[in-house]
Amino acid sequence: MNLLPILLGLGCAAGLTLIADGLRRQPLASPTRRRRRGWAGVERARILAAVGGGVAAAVVTRWPVAVLLAGAAVWALPRVLGPDREHTGAVARIEAIATWAELLRDTLSSAAGLEQAITATAPVTPEPIRPQVRALAAAVRGGARLPDALRVFADDLADPTADLVVAALRQAAGYHGGQLSQCLTSLAVTARELAGIRMRVATKRAATRTAARVITGTAAAMVAGLILLNRGFLAPYHGVTGQVVLLAVGAVFAAGFWWLARVSRLPEPPRVLARPAEIAAGQGRAS
Repeated sequence: MNLLPILLGLGCAAGLTLIADGLRRQPLASPTRRRRRGWAGVERARILAAVGGGVAAAVVTRWPVAVLLAGAAVWALPRVLGPDREHTGAVARIEAIATWAELLRDTLSSAAGLEQAITATAPVTPEPIRPQVRALAAAVRGGARLPDALRVFADDLADPTADLVVAALRQAAGYHGGQLSQCLTSLAVTARELAGIRMRVATKRAATRTAARVITGTAAAMVAGLILLNRGFLAPYHGVTGQVVLLAVGAVFAAGFWWLARVSRLPEPPRVLARPAEIAAGQGRAS
């Protein structure tokens, strides 16, 4: 089998993907956009790794279906079987929001205004939300109306827990009172309870992810052993029928890992300050 068309096709697909990504890039200013730029870099690395996995499979097996399955596996399996970074980031963000709410409460107790409290807490806010809080403080210092700046801040974080804190701050904008301190205390307690719930759920689901890793590792080791030690056993897969069977087996594995990823994803509660377009998108994903 001539590998040149396969290699050329993979290289062309990778090149077109990178070109399209480059054309989509625009000047990035907000913390959320900077975070998306980091995610785009990770996605490009995953694309290149998937192309490399496909090329390696082409060289070792000379099977077109193996190229497809290897590329898909390199693309998807690290996210499904690796550390749950999305959950870790969500918990860290919720904890940071709770800490910031407590910082605001303590600063307000010293008779500082809300704008001054936001500016004072920006340098010591926990790292997961520090860029967003600094952007909020900069907007306040620049003369922006506090309710408008808080709305931009909520959209930048796009977190349901942050929406609760922002809603309380927007209602209290323009005056200082003890009720806001009590509200921030309650919100901080609620945020920490939510983070604890997410941690307990993730701990129970860790056993499922561990079992999936064991199954995947066993299957990969078996395939590698057959390729290296007993190629004759794999001879039936060289034909068209064998490739179809291999594609069907790969589809079964892909469906299983898709289901695993789906059940391991914690649904986010709806945002309080979501815009109409975001609400419609969330309803579309739920349906």
